[in-house]
Amino acid sequence: MQTLLNLFASVALLVWGTHIVRTGILRVYGANLRRVLSKSVSHRGTAFLAGLGVTSLVQSSSATALIASSFVSQNLIALAPALAIMLGADVGTALMAQVFSLDLSWLSPLAIFFGVVFFLSRKNTKAGQLGRVSIGLGLIILALQLIQEATQPIVTATGTKVLFGSLSGDPMLDMLIGALFTLFSWSSLAVVLLTATLAASHVITVPVAVCLVLGANLGSGLIGLIATLGTPGSGRRVAVGNLAFKLTGCVAFSLALPLVLHGIAQLDPDPRRQVLHFHVAFNVVLALGFIFFTDAIARLVEKWLPEAAATGAQAAEPRHLDAGALETPALALANAARETLRIGDTIEQMLNGMIEVIRTNDEKRVEELIRLDDDVDRLYTAIKLYLTQISREALDEKDGRRWAEIISLTINLEHVGDVIERILTDLKDKKIAHRLSFSEAGMQELCDLHAKLVANLRLGLSVFLTGDVKTAQMLLAEKEKFRDLERSYAAQHLDRLADQSVQSIETSSLHLDIISDMRRINSFFCSTAYPILEQAGQLRKSRLRSGTAGEATGAFTKGDLAARSK
Repeated sequence: MQTLLNLFASVALLVWGTHIVRTGILRVYGANLRRVLSKSVSHRGTAFLAGLGVTSLVQSSSATALIASSFVSQNLIALAPALAIMLGADVGTALMAQVFSLDLSWLSPLAIFFGVVFFLSRKNTKAGQLGRVSIGLGLIILALQLIQEATQPIVTATGTKVLFGSLSGDPMLDMLIGALFTLFSWSSLAVVLLTATLAASHVITVPVAVCLVLGANLGSGLIGLIATLGTPGSGRRVAVGNLAFKLTGCVAFSLALPLVLHGIAQLDPDPRRQVLHFHVAFNVVLALGFIFFTDAIARLVEKWLPEAAATGAQAAEPRHLDAGALETPALALANAARETLRIGDTIEQMLNGMIEVIRTNDEKRVEELIRLDDDVDRLYTAIKLYLTQISREALDEKDGRRWAEIISLTINLEHVGDVIERILTDLKDKKIAHRLSFSEAGMQELCDLHAKLVANLRLGLSVFLTGDVKTAQMLLAEKEKFRDLERSYAAQHLDRLADQSVQSIETSSLHLDIISDMRRINSFFCSTAYPILEQAGQLRKSRLRSGTAGEATGAFTKGDLAARSK
């Protein structure tokens, strides 16, 4: 029992090491690797080499599948070059298995020692993340050594020999076990390395080992399919095409297994090397067999998996929340920011529709605008869940502030959507239903406030994008002007009531509620400036000082957002 526990712990360490290397590389070089993939699609050969190179670094074909799928879903690259990238990715993982099969025992302690030193001393820097990668490489090599040591007693232990001997019955069953183990460990590289080590220790025979390797390759295709299930649009086609490659290869190699085993035995007598040679041969043959037919296979996959027909009332879905970018925090934050701007565009559409309803009393338009708030809520939820998947420990101070800015703005925009929905509901129930209208002066006031709202929304989004301090100061100055204008218009409305204006009397409550809600909406827009000014040291700790002195120096109060909106 202790022997099996040691073996399982060594396997877990191997899987963990591959995970650390993958996440570390993606955090440091994720954006550059994505750029390499996106620019290599002019020819199937360059796409193949790009997939090979990127996967050799990240040691995960599923990570490459996520990136390629996201490109296809956003129509940045076609399906055919993405399939060529995946063929290269599979060869890349096979070559890395060959590298790790070398005697690198001397490298393990050095990699772990220097990795820990760099990671702990410079955790939130590029050097610290490269130290993390070094730790992962050291753990992989150490785990392989531990697996070799753990399998030595298995060779002589009767019970465990019977356990592993049960694998030698049916090739199809062995392939299934290899695929399931790959899904369980989420790493075909770890499974192949483990299988080669078991074969070298004579715990399993080479025929059983190569069947497990076939299963590991099939499992990696299933991992890619599972990983891309949330990819919108046509992105899932990449994983489907890659899985078709794997299935075809497994069927072909299982039929020709005796000939393949004989050829590999002639090439190298070492069982470990035979297993690894088989793994490389499998993926190289697949690449050579399919690389010139990626266009035809892409058309076939598109027939199998057609695009869903668009409908006129189709709900808004996230476009930029690429799951493949989550391992690269800076890139993931940029994606979340782009999606946040879509919420801003929807809010502007709702504001323009609101003033249209105020002018025309169009009840049908009210329902359309209320449905837009559902889109705002949907995008807000998607961005929030996306941001929570970003590893906070991988964020440096700058990225941490950006994370907070994005989540703050999405929350504020979602609140604005709710406020606009309430205004529209009130217009429907209190104005349209009773066929009332605002006075000419009241209508002009609402139009003026609306124009400033739209302008401040755009200014706020500009501050969010650029982080410019002067623009942020302009935004807070506009907030002051809007507050003063709202007070002035409220006073003018009361003067019209005193003059017994019938239209003003009938719509008095609704009019005051709308301009009050507009001031609240404006406060949400202007809050974008506060983190920018705080970082620049432009906020006072207290607003108990003279307000004119603060504004003369360009300083603002952190509590202004809450206090001035009351």
